[in-house]
Amino acid sequence: MELSMIDCAIIGAGPAGLNASLVLGRARRSVALFDNNTNRNRKTQESHGFLTRDGIKPAEFRELSLNEIKKYRYVHHFETTVSNIIKLPNGMFNVTTSDNIKFVAEKVLLATGIQEVFPDIPNIEQCYGKSLFSCPYCDGWELSNKKLLIIAENEDRALHLSKLLYHWSNDLVLATNGTALSSDALEELARNDITVVSDPIKRLNNIDGYLTNIEFESNLIIECSFGFVAPSFIRSNQFAETLGCELQKNGTIVLDDGGRTSVKNLYAAGETAGISASSLVIAASEGNKAAVAMNGDMAIERF
Repeated sequence: MELSMIDCAIIGAGPAGLNASLVLGRARRSVALFDNNTNRNRKTQESHGFLTRDGIKPAEFRELSLNEIKKYRYVHHFETTVSNIIKLPNGMFNVTTSDNIKFVAEKVLLATGIQEVFPDIPNIEQCYGKSLFSCPYCDGWELSNKKLLIIAENEDRALHLSKLLYHWSNDLVLATNGTALSSDALEELARNDITVVSDPIKRLNNIDGYLTNIEFESNLIIECSFGFVAPSFIRSNQFAETLGCELQKNGTIVLDDGGRTSVKNLYAAGETAGISASSLVIAASEGNKAAVAMNGDMAIERF
């Protein structure tokens, strides 16, 4: 069924968008959920920290969520990319997909998530999600007491990640890929017997994404089977900027407690709002809050 006029357009089908769709569908709001399957956790083997779903595979989580949402006839799932969103003079939005289907939505939720930007190191993306991870809360338990590699080019991130991981394992190698750490940082790490290598990294040697060792430009080789990396993150689109959302200096979207942006009828939830990594349960919670705000705003405006 093609829709032209809808109550809510939800851009992105990660946990935030999925949970928002469920809440709005149960509220009998017509919803178009747009999903191009570029969610960040698609490379993750297992997701953790979500009660009743600890250890679930992201693809299974997505399938279960979509099957639950399908019970509500008001929600329509579109496997396509939203290419453009335009704010109309009447406060609604024109939403256009890459296959040139157009919708007019009263409310829009941005839940497109973020994407990692990795250090420029050969084979790093090949290892990511298999033997190299970014979140200790997601993967630290499984790697307890193992020798762990940490790749971080920024001193603050290097220290933070090292201190976090030290609770799971005290056998750590910190590789800064050419970044020199301050003497205070080096002293703090040395007190806890954390090995620091500042030489540029030549490559991550692996077998089908499973790390075997890290090789440096100095020809130093350190054997290691698992590790963590501190990537930076970006939004993969400019919807917040082009629609005129107020942003913090660091690019995060200014929101109220209901996920409302500074643009009327435009909401945001999940990782796209803060441009930082989150968990399934937190993103889903933010999607829930935004959906409640969207429905409540419509109820009051139409009463």
